[in-house]
Amino acid sequence: MTSATPTLSLPGDPPGGRRAVWIWGIGVAVYFVAIIFRTSLGVAGLDAADRFDVNASALSTFSILQLLVYAGMQIPVGLMVDRLGTKKVLALGAVLFTLGQLGFALSPSYGMALASRALLGCGDAMTFISVLRLGSRWFPARRGPMIGQVAALFGMAGNLVSTLVIARALHGFGWTTTFVGSSLAGVVVLVLLLLSLKDHPEGHEPPPAEHAGAAFVRKQIAAAWREPGTRLGMWVHFTTQFPGMVFLLLWGMPFLVEAQGLSRGTAGELLTLVVLSNMVVGLVYGQVIARHHAARAPLALGTVAMTALLWASTIFYPGDHAPMWLLITLCVVLGSCGPASMIGFDFGRPANPPERQGTASGIVNMGGFIASMTTLFAIGVLLDATGDNYRVAFASVFVLEALGVAQILRLHARATRRERDHHVVSRVEAVHVPV
Repeated sequence: MTSATPTLSLPGDPPGGRRAVWIWGIGVAVYFVAIIFRTSLGVAGLDAADRFDVNASALSTFSILQLLVYAGMQIPVGLMVDRLGTKKVLALGAVLFTLGQLGFALSPSYGMALASRALLGCGDAMTFISVLRLGSRWFPARRGPMIGQVAALFGMAGNLVSTLVIARALHGFGWTTTFVGSSLAGVVVLVLLLLSLKDHPEGHEPPPAEHAGAAFVRKQIAAAWREPGTRLGMWVHFTTQFPGMVFLLLWGMPFLVEAQGLSRGTAGELLTLVVLSNMVVGLVYGQVIARHHAARAPLALGTVAMTALLWASTIFYPGDHAPMWLLITLCVVLGSCGPASMIGFDFGRPANPPERQGTASGIVNMGGFIASMTTLFAIGVLLDATGDNYRVAFASVFVLEALGVAQILRLHARATRRERDHHVVSRVEAVHVPV
């Protein structure tokens, strides 16, 4: 008996092929640059604290505001993608995140730097949902899980550029030159997508969008939210993504340097290990889920359990510093958080029709970023309140993990029953569609 869900190729399914890879690759390149810009603060946190003369809470506000804007934009962006198409939304996103990165480079004050990170977060918010939609328009549905994981893999490659290139450039060329130079990558991908990207293959145009208005927006959001698979996907994303995100986006470097006594170089190597682990695990998870849909929940919950175990073992290790083998193991496990969060989209995707994919993906994508934003804030406040006690501050992670696991267990059975019903209906409709 196999746990694999039978794949279904419907008439009109996009054919894929080399042209699909090229078009989708352009979208992924935009996402790749957005991730470089998003995570550049993770290796520049200590530099930013010195440059703007701020404490831990104020430093965490950079990432909190960026993620607040990102999370708040997810449903509007999903609606925009469903209404306007991928190319227009991606182009707008590239303009905004490039201006945000450039503004961050040139900001003379903390307030202007905050505004620049908010602008960057707004543009960043428009990328991943657009890339998911682009993949669903250019590749057969059975490729969905693998396409999503590969897109996330390239995003992590952007994180790798931050940990390797941006970190070294900061110490070699300084703040302004590094961030201005990196912003040129945004201009390159913007030109590329304007010249070459298309929303869908010829002959695979989506049905005309309904009249846009407040009633339509409410209808789209309500219909997506009513699906248990959408809500389950959001809670999977919420529970799995944020420990790795918090570690890479801001607090990993200060924790490793200040709490664990490592040099910046060694800490940077450990952050790089998180990224490399993410890329390897993403390929494995994508292959497993494409073949065995029943593995989705066990993979997600197993990732949460391993993350909690290693997180607790590290921060509560008896002694001043955790041993290097434990820090390495923690970073390897944190690398699985990103791939596990992608499982959320694999619950949301089959629960919604094509014309609602962007909206549903936006709801799912909110989960992890809300959790990350909450934890970034909690750690910053607790560090200031406890005199930089990382054990107390990092323990806040367990509260959100417990909440998320409870919601996943509550929704899983209902969502899988609903998905099974959708699958049966799709098979019946496929039999009656004239070829």
